Amino acid sequence: MAGAALGHSVKKVRRVAVLGSTGSIGTSTLEVAASHPDRLEVAALAAGRNRELMRSQCERFRPGLVSLADAEDARWLARNLSYKAEIHHGAEGLMACVRHGDVDTVLAAVVGAAGLASTEAALRAGKRACVANKEALVVGGALMTRALAEGGGELLPVDSEHAALHQLLAGRAPEHIREVRIHPTWKMGPKITIDSATLMNKGLEVLEAAVLFGLKADQIQVTIHPQSQVHAMAGFTDGTYQLQVCANDMKLPIQYALLWPERLVGPVPPYDWFQARAWTFEAPDLTRFPCLDLAYTALRLGGTAPTVLNAANEEAVASFLAGRIGFWDIPSCNAEVLSALPGGPAESLEQVMAVDAEARRRARAWLDGRS
Repeated sequence: MAGAALGHSVKKVRRVAVLGSTGSIGTSTLEVAASHPDRLEVAALAAGRNRELMRSQCERFRPGLVSLADAEDARWLARNLSYKAEIHHGAEGLMACVRHGDVDTVLAAVVGAAGLASTEAALRAGKRACVANKEALVVGGALMTRALAEGGGELLPVDSEHAALHQLLAGRAPEHIREVRIHPTWKMGPKITIDSATLMNKGLEVLEAAVLFGLKADQIQVTIHPQSQVHAMAGFTDGTYQLQVCANDMKLPIQYALLWPERLVGPVPPYDWFQARAWTFEAPDLTRFPCLDLAYTALRLGGTAPTVLNAANEEAVASFLAGRIGFWDIPSCNAEVLSALPGGPAESLEQVMAVDAEARRRARAWLDGRS
């Protein structure tokens, strides 16, 4: 009581479940946690098949609950841990991590339907969901918004662009926001590399921004910025802009999401302004890169249209990477499937996944005719 009277506040320790702990986002999250052991406690870990890395993570952070995708891997982990933990596997294991009573913050980096269901469950349980998987917002945006409203949780983005927008828009009255602009580039895996080349990755980011910030299609602009130093801009009704600038390191948006609204020294050095820099900004060519325009079409259609577009694009990119179709067949496939299945209201997780499956079926049929 004396401390409170003197104005000292008790620092909150966040108890985190990391879903997808052995992937790039998951391992970066654990680096952030290691930098703040007095503020971030790793309470649960879930991963796929990398049991050796999972064991190493468990020994370092000693979470009370652990899950792996496969039952045999879970049994192996139980035999090879130096301490006793509650061990699960599969989709049930992800849900156990989310619903664990010790967990108040979920870092969601599991892709696919499993990531969608576990993120929705975290929001419905009233927890902070730090979202790194696009499916949760692009495919299930309406479901996430509903779960957020009904569960009373918190939804914070981990993507660098959207974390930047959160920093620019937090506390702003919606009527004061004229537009936002997103534009960094990242060197990542084959799928995102292709999506960056078609500008579909930017289209998916437009769809994410609409869900996260309640923005309309004409309020979200894409600007090509090859240097990737400015992560987002916000333009206000008085004609002014603010920019968010930081190093290209995913640990920054991860730490922001986990610890918001606090700003603590972390594992990434401050931005260096003394290096010579030149920033350039260009408008995207929607005629040459129709995938971005298709994303705006899906946003205006609403409902499950983004689900359809995402599913078609995943199938088309996979076919291109397998050498079965040409580069320009990707937008053609996406346009064909979105036209055939413009979408309807997103009513439940089961219905959204059924739309996803039908869109993939139609995309594969179109792709089979081209290969």
